[in-house]
Amino acid sequence: MTTPLSTRVYVMTIAVLVCVVGSGACLGFLGADWAGAVVGAGAVGLGAGFGMLVRPRPAVTSVRAVRGDGYAEEIADVVLLSIATYEAAVFPLASDGVSDEEQDARRTVAYRLSAYDGLPRSVRVSAAAALEALGDGADAERARAAVKELSLAVHECRNGRSLQGDASDSSSG
Repeated sequence: MTTPLSTRVYVMTIAVLVCVVGSGACLGFLGADWAGAVVGAGAVGLGAGFGMLVRPRPAVTSVRAVRGDGYAEEIADVVLLSIATYEAAVFPLASDGVSDEEQDARRTVAYRLSAYDGLPRSVRVSAAAALEALGDGADAERARAAVKELSLAVHECRNGRSLQGDASDSSSG
């Protein structure tokens, strides 16, 4: 069973808060015996508690943003790589360079990866266009242009531009 991210962040925050209050109590005890421990723990606890109440959400939001963006970038890069290898199989440099079985295998991998739900919508649409152009296998320039559009969509995904509009269209898997 996986604990939700927000719960883990709050538990870690409380653990840090307990450690900070304990440190304040120790420093207070060193300075003025038990009364100092109570005053030190209280002062540090109030300060840390106030900080936790004022800004609790940015920690959860920043963890989610880093986790989501990196994941989508990786998937988009893998899709681009699989479609590029499929393109190399459809239009090989040598006429006998790729067997039919290898071309079918590369096509299968490219289609399966492009259909993944965690893929941002802009990359998914560009991948579909590239696969359509490669599926025809007749026009190498059209296929190259479609793969170039896909690489630009992946580049935008890497820069985070396409993820903002795609948040409702992709899931975290």
